[in-house]
Amino acid sequence: MTSKERLLRALTHSEPDRVPIDLAGTPVTSICKGAYESFRKYLDLPEEEIVIIDQMQQLPAVREDLLTKVRSDTRCIPGHPPSNWKLEIKEEGRYLTYYDEWNIKLRMPKQGGLYYDFVGFPLADARIEDLATYRWPNAKDKDRFVEPGRRARKLHDRGEYAIGVPAPLGAGFFEESWWLRGMPNIMMDMVNNPEFLETLLENLLQIYMEAWDGLLNVAGEYADFVQIGDDLCAQNGPLMSPRLYRKFIKPRARKLIEFIRKRTKAPVFFHCCGSVAPLLPDLIEIGVDILNPVQVSAAGMNTKELKKDFGKDIVFWGGCDTQHILPYGTPEMVRKEVKRIIDDLAPGGGFVFSTVHNIQNDVPPENLWAMYETVWEYGRY
Repeated sequence: MTSKERLLRALTHSEPDRVPIDLAGTPVTSICKGAYESFRKYLDLPEEEIVIIDQMQQLPAVREDLLTKVRSDTRCIPGHPPSNWKLEIKEEGRYLTYYDEWNIKLRMPKQGGLYYDFVGFPLADARIEDLATYRWPNAKDKDRFVEPGRRARKLHDRGEYAIGVPAPLGAGFFEESWWLRGMPNIMMDMVNNPEFLETLLENLLQIYMEAWDGLLNVAGEYADFVQIGDDLCAQNGPLMSPRLYRKFIKPRARKLIEFIRKRTKAPVFFHCCGSVAPLLPDLIEIGVDILNPVQVSAAGMNTKELKKDFGKDIVFWGGCDTQHILPYGTPEMVRKEVKRIIDDLAPGGGFVFSTVHNIQNDVPPENLWAMYETVWEYGRY
C-alpha cells in the first residue's frame, strides 16, 4: 500500500495496513528549527543549510531524507510570496523584526528567540471607513501560484505520497482579525462594534476566496486534502461564546468551505488548537472533514470520548501531546501515550497520527524516535 493509498483509505473511515503518519504535510504538523537540527543529528543524517519556509513559526523545509526515515505519508505544497512583497528582517535593539504582507509587525528576540510575536497591529485604531482604503494583500498575484502548481504536479506524477495543500494566504477569520486589530479590540468589536467587524470579516472572506481560487486552479485536481483553520479556543474552552462564534465566524467559514468544495474534491482539514469539543458539531455542520491537532491536554479533549461521539463524522489528525509527554516524558512514557492514542482513535480508520501542532524545540530526539517506532510497530491494523 502506498502512502497515498494508506492516507486516503483512512480519510474514508476505513482501515489501511497501518495508521498513516504525517510530518510536515502542513504548516501546523511540522517541526521547529531547533528540534529539526537535533533530530537530524540524532539520526546521523547529513548536515545541511537550514531553509526557513515559515518565518513566524520558524519552520524549516524538511528534507526528503528525514521524511523517508520517519515514514511520513504526506508531502506539502509550500506557499509562495507575491511579487509585491519581500521578507526584510531588521535589527531593532534586542529584537529581529519584519512586516508581513498585511503590514503586521512581528518580532523575535535575537538571543534565545523561538518564534516571531505580533507587536504591531495596523488596524488597531481603524474606523469602518478606513477598511475601504486599506492596502490589502493582492490575493490574485500570479507569483503565488506558479511554484505550488509545479510542485503539486510533480508530486502527483510520482503518485506515492498524499498531497496537502495549505491555505495560500492568511490565517482564519478570527486569527487574522486580531492579528490586524489586536486581541482586546477584536473581542470588544464583537459586542460594541459589530458593523466594523462584519465589514472586516467580509474583506477577509473575499481575499481568501480569491487566493484559494488561484491556488486550486493549479493544484486543486492534485490535492488529497486542503488545510484551513482558525484558533478559536484556549486550554479550557472557546475564546468566545458559541453565540458570537455562530454570529460572526461560522457563516464566513461555511462560505469559504463551500467555495473550496466547488474547486476540488479534496477533504477539508481544519486546524484549531485548544478545547474545541464544544464547537465540533458546528465544524461538522459547515463541512469540516478533518480535525487537527486534537489537543489532548486541553479540557474536554478525551480521545476515547471524541471518537465515540464524533468518529463517524470527522477524521482525527494529530493527538500526540507536545505540552507534557513529548518534551518532559521518558521514551517509555512516549510509547505508552502513543499506544493509548492509537487504541482510542485508530479503530475503524478515520485517524492520521501526528503531534499536537509542530514539534517544539524542547522535545528530545530520542522521544521522537520512540514515538515513530511505536506507530510503525503498534499502529498496524
